[in-house]
Amino acid sequence: MSGRGRLKSGFAVTALLCWLGWVFDFYDLILIAFLIPSIEESLHIGPEFGAWLLGIGLGASGLGGFLFGFLADRYGRKSILMVTVVLFSCGMLLTGLVQTPGQFLAARFITGLGLGGEWAVGHALIAESVPAGMRGRWSAFLQSGEPVGVAIAAIVGFVIAPHVGWRTVFMASSVTALLALAFRRFLSESPLWEAAPAKPMAARVAELKPFLGKYWPLMLLALVLAIFKLGTYWTCYTWLPRFIKESFGLAIGKSVLWILCGQLGQFLGMIAFGFIADKVGRKWAFTGFSLLTAAALLPLALYWNTLFQQQQTLFWSLMFLLGFGSGCTAGFGALLSEIFPTAQRTFAMGTVYNTARSVQIFAPVIVGYAVAGYGITGGLLVPTMLALGTAAWVWTLPERKGQSLETIASD
Repeated sequence: MSGRGRLKSGFAVTALLCWLGWVFDFYDLILIAFLIPSIEESLHIGPEFGAWLLGIGLGASGLGGFLFGFLADRYGRKSILMVTVVLFSCGMLLTGLVQTPGQFLAARFITGLGLGGEWAVGHALIAESVPAGMRGRWSAFLQSGEPVGVAIAAIVGFVIAPHVGWRTVFMASSVTALLALAFRRFLSESPLWEAAPAKPMAARVAELKPFLGKYWPLMLLALVLAIFKLGTYWTCYTWLPRFIKESFGLAIGKSVLWILCGQLGQFLGMIAFGFIADKVGRKWAFTGFSLLTAAALLPLALYWNTLFQQQQTLFWSLMFLLGFGSGCTAGFGALLSEIFPTAQRTFAMGTVYNTARSVQIFAPVIVGYAVAGYGITGGLLVPTMLALGTAAWVWTLPERKGQSLETIASD
């Protein structure tokens, strides 16, 4: 498939369905951040245990990425994508029915398993279905479902949940299971996976040892990059909504507004990132966007109170730039798909990305200590440092912009 090749018939439907899957994936994952005060009150738990409720889904996503990534390499992208959607939808339904903190943890664990599997399978399917020269922009399009999901979660959490209750919100969100029916009817399988020779499960398992023996250094480098970049996001967004609401007494409408401002910036940043990455390469795009993120975070960290209360125009501009710079998260689909062979692509992508996402279980704890010791300045300096780390670390990975995945598979 050449860089100038045409998209296959029906690809738009595949891309749209995968995008919707990622919208609800991230909606389900982040929704709890907006509902946690009500959940803590209802279940009679404190903020310390609430932090674990926030993190358990992230932690389980690492296991889900490992497990379903491996299964997708054996049974196909389409069928496993359906399974992951049903799983995280069932987890949402169970979350709305729980009666104890322990049950809540179990339900969020199930949700996290499905969410972790969905990311790698969807991104591998898209990467394997588009021409090499367009891989960056289509992978970015898929990832752009993330800010859309956050925006929906903010509206549901701040505006709708106070009227209907958090249980109703979780149970209603389980309708995402209907996506599995759409996947079964309309989703096209990856042509690259279909062209690969079928192998029994035992052979797939046996291949993992030599694969890991050869690729573990590359997986480790990619894992550190993902930890830096995802850490930039999670150490910023897992606590700011609650902090602003409680510290500044911000009205619900304004709380939603500042979140939507950042998500609009991130959505536009992701779309822009895809085109820029296809033009100048993945590494330059990652570096530029991460430096922009750090440049927006630093003045917010040092002068938050002044900007928030006296310089509203500059404050909102920085929030928008923070979101726009965060658009480099959209680069992982293309970057990771281009450094691993087809036979183990979703396994490697799911393991790397979702292990990094599961590590973010510690993000609220780390930021909590920083905020306790140094206030909001300390809290925002954590993602600032991680953004700078992202800009530098991406250069440890190979650049394969425009290279066909068939070539990578035989490399």
